[in-house]
Amino acid sequence: MTALLIAGTDTDVGKTFVTVALAAYWQQYRANRNLAPQNLSIFKLIQTGTGDVELYNRIFAEFEEIKIVSPLRFSAPLAPPVAAAKEGKSIELGKIWQEFNVSLQNSELVLLESLGGLGSPVTDELVVGNISADWRLPTLLIVPVKLGAIANTVANVALARSLDIDLKGIVLNCSQPEALERIEDLTPIDLMQSLTQVPIIGVLPYISDLTNTQKLAQIVANWDLELISRPKTYS
Repeated sequence: MTALLIAGTDTDVGKTFVTVALAAYWQQYRANRNLAPQNLSIFKLIQTGTGDVELYNRIFAEFEEIKIVSPLRFSAPLAPPVAAAKEGKSIELGKIWQEFNVSLQNSELVLLESLGGLGSPVTDELVVGNISADWRLPTLLIVPVKLGAIANTVANVALARSLDIDLKGIVLNCSQPEALERIEDLTPIDLMQSLTQVPIIGVLPYISDLTNTQKLAQIVANWDLELISRPKTYS
C-alpha cells in the first residue's frame, strides 16, 4: 500500500488530527529502526479556507522527509463547488490527480486527507466516496466520539459499500477531554463493529498539543495497523 485516504463521517471529526498522528508514527517508526530516509506526502485533496495545510506545515516544518501537498485551494471555508463558484473558478480534478500521482512516485506513503464525509461534494458531480472508489484508495474512516456518531457511521459505511470502497477500518477520535470516558455510551466499540462489520483499529484520545509528535506516535503504535494492509474483505 502506497496511499491511504483519511475520510470522515462529517466535517470537523478529526481527520487532520489522525493524519498528523499517522505521519508522526511513520517518522518515529523509521527513526527508531534506523531505516533509510524516505519521503512521506501529506496530500490535502482540496483546501477551502485556512487551517489544515497551515497546521501540517507548522508541525512538520523540521521534517524534511515529510512533504505537504495542497494542489487546489479556495478562500471560503465552504464545500468545494460552492467555494470555487464564489471565486469564478472550476475544480480541476485532473490537476489534482496529476499531482497525486507525482506524490505517489516520490513518496513511500501518501496520506490523502479528504474533506467532510464520504458523501461530501468534491465537484458538482462527484463526492469524496467517488474519488476513493475511482482512484482505488484504501480508506480509513474517522468517527468522532459524540452523540449521533453511530448513525453517521452506519450511513457512511453503507455508502462505502455501495461504491465498492476498500474501507480498511475505523478510528475513533476524542475531540473533547471527557470523550475517552464516554466511548461506551456514545460509540460502543462492539456495537459499532456489529452494525458496520468494519473493524475499529484504534482510538485517538484527546490531546491538547498536536506538536507533541512523539506522544502521537506512541498512541498510533498501539493501533491495529496490520488491518490496514489486509486485502479487502467484501465486494
